[in-house]
Amino acid sequence: MTANKRTFMVFMGPPGAGKGTQARILQEKLGLPQISTGDLFRYNLKNETELGLLAKSYMDAGDLVPDEVTIRMVEERLTRADCAPGAIFDGFPRNLVQVVALDEMLADEGGLSLVPMLTVDDDEVMRRITGRRICRTCGAVYHVEFNPPKVAGVCDIDGGELYQRDDDKADTVKNRLYVYYKQTSPLVGYYFAKELLAEVDGSQPPAAVTADLLAVLAEHGIAPG
Repeated sequence: MTANKRTFMVFMGPPGAGKGTQARILQEKLGLPQISTGDLFRYNLKNETELGLLAKSYMDAGDLVPDEVTIRMVEERLTRADCAPGAIFDGFPRNLVQVVALDEMLADEGGLSLVPMLTVDDDEVMRRITGRRICRTCGAVYHVEFNPPKVAGVCDIDGGELYQRDDDKADTVKNRLYVYYKQTSPLVGYYFAKELLAEVDGSQPPAAVTADLLAVLAEHGIAPG
């Protein structure tokens, strides 16, 4: 951990790169909470907070939730006690409007410390995501190549049927990649210009990715402490 300031990082990388996994590992090693926009939305919707109800009104109407609502959720999250040492952002910011808002939120903290970006080529992303299978009964996650069940199509735990989610099908993954590149290209340029971007090969086994991430963080004065 940096000695004199709070540590804030934005994790970047395509879908299936392992951002969530690595953010959770660093959360434990660095003592920094992982702030995922998906988790924030689920929390606010489940608890029917003011922001959750506002987001739901847009979603029920079939509209995109405005940046302002997402930004306010992040602002509220940063006021909680566990963010005292800093935070790891996963899935935020997604566009330049959110980038500027985050810069403003962190202006008094010296801004972001680092933007680690996990790089994984499109073929590997497709292999990782399209191979996922979920148990209809218990929700256990398998992979046809990396973590196959003992019997194809059958959950090891309860014998439930394994299925492929629509989000994990090839056409959907291609679209997710298109959206990712369209949204994040400006962000990559922005953070590169600010000398915050640090690329890490995300195609390696998770333990190797973690080791490389920790080495990059150490180079920037961020270490477990």
